[in-house]
Amino acid sequence: MTPNREDYLKLIFELGGDENKINNKQIVAGLDVSAASVSEMISKLVKEKLVEHSPYQGVQLTESGLKKASTLIRKHRLWEVFLVEHLNYSWNEVHDEAEVLEHVTSQTLANRLSAYLDQPKFCPHGGVIPGDDQPVHEEKRQTLIDYPVGTTIRIARVLDEKDLLDYLVSIDLQIHEEYTINDIAAYEGPISISNETKKLAISYKAASTIFVDKL
Repeated sequence: MTPNREDYLKLIFELGGDENKINNKQIVAGLDVSAASVSEMISKLVKEKLVEHSPYQGVQLTESGLKKASTLIRKHRLWEVFLVEHLNYSWNEVHDEAEVLEHVTSQTLANRLSAYLDQPKFCPHGGVIPGDDQPVHEEKRQTLIDYPVGTTIRIARVLDEKDLLDYLVSIDLQIHEEYTINDIAAYEGPISISNETKKLAISYKAASTIFVDKL
C-alpha cells in the first residue's frame, strides 16, 4: 500500500522530527519508498504548512504538523494497545490493523477507548501516547548504534514499522529487555548484544531504529 501524507507525518514524528531535521534518506528507509516519491510528498506537506524544509538538512514538523501527527499517533497507538492486550495480537501484527482503525476513529471514540484501557501512557513499541488534543514529544533517546562496546542498555522504543518488527520477532528481541553491547562490526556491520539468556546479532539498519536507555 502506497504511504499517504498521514504515514509521512507519523514517521517524521517517530524519527524525532518534532524537534530535529529529518533527511529524505531516513524517510526513504522508514517507508520503503523511492527518493522521488519522498521529494514529491515533502513538497505537498510544505505547501500545506505541515512541515518546514531546509535544503541539505531535511524536514521538521510545524506546529500544525505536530498537532496533526499527535492526533493520528494517539488513535493509532491506543488501538495497538487494545489489540495486544485484549485480542492477543503480537507487537509485530498490530501496525497494519491500527493503521486502518485510526482513520475511522473519532475523537470521542479515541477518548472512550483510552478510558477503557485505563489511560495507557505507552504503546507496545514503547512510543508515548499523547493526551486528548495534546501535542506529544517522544523522550529524547540515542539509538543502539550510538553507544560503544561494553555499554549496558535497555530496549526502550522501536520504530513502529512492520518489516522492522517482523525482523525483531524473528531474532527474539523484546521491548524493555536489558543487554550489553559486545561487538560492533566495521562498515555498518551487525551489532552483537547479549544478556544472561540471549546472544543476538542485530543488523546496523535495524539498530539505527532501536532507541535505548543507557544503564
